[in-house]
Amino acid sequence: MKRMIAIGALALFAASCASNPQPALLAPATYSNPVLDADFPDPAIMLAPDGYHYAYATQTDRAGTMVNIQVARSRDLMKWQYLGDALPAKPTWASKTQDFWAPHVHRDRNRYLMYYSAKPDAALTDEKKGLCLAVATGTSPAGPFTDIGQPLKCGDSFVEIDPFAYDDPDTGKRLLYWGSGFRPIKVQELAPDRTAFAPGSAPVDLVSPNPTKDAFPVLIEGAWVLRRGGYYYLFYSGDNCCGAKANYAVMVARSRSATGPFETLEQATGAPHSIILARSGYWVAPGHNSIVTDARGGDWIVYHAVDARNPRGKPKDDINTRRIMLVDRIVWRDGWPTVDGPSAERKPAPQLSN
Repeated sequence: MKRMIAIGALALFAASCASNPQPALLAPATYSNPVLDADFPDPAIMLAPDGYHYAYATQTDRAGTMVNIQVARSRDLMKWQYLGDALPAKPTWASKTQDFWAPHVHRDRNRYLMYYSAKPDAALTDEKKGLCLAVATGTSPAGPFTDIGQPLKCGDSFVEIDPFAYDDPDTGKRLLYWGSGFRPIKVQELAPDRTAFAPGSAPVDLVSPNPTKDAFPVLIEGAWVLRRGGYYYLFYSGDNCCGAKANYAVMVARSRSATGPFETLEQATGAPHSIILARSGYWVAPGHNSIVTDARGGDWIVYHAVDARNPRGKPKDDINTRRIMLVDRIVWRDGWPTVDGPSAERKPAPQLSN
């Protein structure tokens, strides 16, 4: 009798499974580089309240039209929707020039501030005039952003470039990192309205190029700061981003304070250099990164690189000037970030929702 009951139970279970099929297990999401296969240099990522990650990038020629500041968005960092120009109207002080570089957008409650670099019109008549740091504001992460009407800071050559805004959780200070051409990367406190430097503040040098002539890196740029485990990690890039001698790579330093002093990976560990991401296979000159943390606490580096199989946007362009967007996982070892990349194979994707 027990055997008959058991057989009957199995039959009922089988019938139930047939009428209520169990959902198939979903394979983990994967991705492969590039995640945005178009010229999109110096990508800076911001997560907005609408659930999208917005990416902002340096000026480019897209289908014959100059886009001053590029913007795209994605929910998963893998599939991107190109939105166009986040700064459709040039500022009055840079209305005749090009060179709109490396934006970073910071959200302050319901206001968005875009920090970027631009070449002033004065540079058309004075070759000594270099790029300027600039600020534009908007009410939407997609733009349009409107310049405040005057540069934040101007200087020689391409020293005043690559701004990164950061609110220090330890001190509550609003900070701006930037630089550097052939000079150090700096940080300075911003005023409460974030559109000027704080009265009485002064720039502080953080990390410097190699003082040895022709020794890597002779120039550094592209600061991005991440706080983790009691340290502030300063990611930065150098040397040549583009051209026949492109040798761009990502380096790292760390400090117990957002304003330093910073110790590079090389200085702290005795490693031969501070590079954590460099050329690999057909990926040339990777760098100028931002960092995204997923729902599981995993950190991901988003950066540009050149595909050696397609290194130009147009036939007449210089080689290694078509910089496309890639993503790779950061693995932390002994208190320092490492990156197994640039990757070419398919890999597990970031988990950006629980």
